[in-house]
Amino acid sequence: MLTDETRAFLRDLTGHDPKDDLHWIEALTHGSTGDARDYQRLEFLGDRVLGLAIAEWLHESGGASEGKLSQRLNALVSRAMCATVARDVGLGPHMRLGKQARDDGGHDSENILGDVVEALIGALYVERGFDPARAMVRRLWADAVAGRAGSSKHPKSALQEWAAGNRRKPPEYRIVDRSGPDHAARFTVEVAVRGVGEAQATANSKQEAETLAASEFMRKFA
Repeated sequence: MLTDETRAFLRDLTGHDPKDDLHWIEALTHGSTGDARDYQRLEFLGDRVLGLAIAEWLHESGGASEGKLSQRLNALVSRAMCATVARDVGLGPHMRLGKQARDDGGHDSENILGDVVEALIGALYVERGFDPARAMVRRLWADAVAGRAGSSKHPKSALQEWAAGNRRKPPEYRIVDRSGPDHAARFTVEVAVRGVGEAQATANSKQEAETLAASEFMRKFA
């Protein structure tokens, strides 16, 4: 079964409640766990869904030649771009890795992060069809398609990279307080890097609070 934290992460990521935990567990599972099913089949599917969603988007956005469209498509669906998206949304802590993969820094591996993002797209396609999967792609790739990719690093991505560069475990986020009614909830999130310290922030959504907490952590320790 999915943990409550991972279920909330997937809800924020996809805009939908997971229907079948098994799809999502499979999408998050690396082969190093030894489980019978890992993310590879869903990654195969998600790679094609991502390619179609981006190709359609580029086709309707202007009159570029086939060569230019192909060049942009290849960049936008590359493993590096998928890994950037994964870091921006804080995917690493939710992935299921075996001990060796964890010890080898798998939570920040470009290959694994990129594959799992595609597997999650595949899982959403299986559960809800192309339209929701396309909507998620358009939300997560918006800056990249608009040409803003890399103009300013997302705080959670910056913290993830800082931790990896300093040979630290990936940052861990947890909700320490939730207040207010559902329509106006306030979340206080703490982010911690083992052996370094913690930082907290409060916002109207868990994802925003995590982003602000990452910014505060970087201000205090980086």
